[in-house]
Amino acid sequence: PPVTGAVGDCASLGARLLQGCLRAERLRMPNVFGQSGRVRAQAAEIFDRTVARAREPVFYSRLGVADTMDGRFDLLVLHAWLALSWLKARGEADTAQALIDRIFVSFDESLRELGIGDIGIGHRVKKMADAFYGRLDAYSAAAGEAELAAAIMRNIFRSDHAPSEAARSIARYANAAQAILKAGPPELDFGALPGA
Repeated sequence: PPVTGAVGDCASLGARLLQGCLRAERLRMPNVFGQSGRVRAQAAEIFDRTVARAREPVFYSRLGVADTMDGRFDLLVLHAWLALSWLKARGEADTAQALIDRIFVSFDESLRELGIGDIGIGHRVKKMADAFYGRLDAYSAAAGEAELAAAIMRNIFRSDHAPSEAARSIARYANAAQAILKAGPPELDFGALPGA
């Protein structure tokens, strides 16, 4: 079948085909004009909840994630992965695509706030897209808590060492959030924060 949406037509494919389908769509421009107002509003609400959870102080103060643009980016991607998995399970491909679009609009806005000009934006957003989808692939491919902790150690803590206790704690948190989200709550619910 033709590929028309990063999550839409890709959602019905098997895991390997899904990853290839998502890669084919990585650099597609956001389609904010073709989405209904309801879908955009729902995606904006999910985006706000995702960002709010990714910015919880416990990740930075207790678990040692760097409170930098990179650290915030990495936690946003982890939580976006959870939110996108939840939307996929609910069959809400349009909202999932709108969420991805909203995330990339926020990347663009953040770079502009940092003073990056039009000429440099495209290159930087492409690098962010590669990092975003690479992390989604790594988290999706993780079979079990140990592999997820290793992916978190590489991506969030930027280390090839054995997973630290903080990485294992975030992996346990992510697995618990996945279990809650797989149960199909009507609203996005990441569950308890790590160590709560």
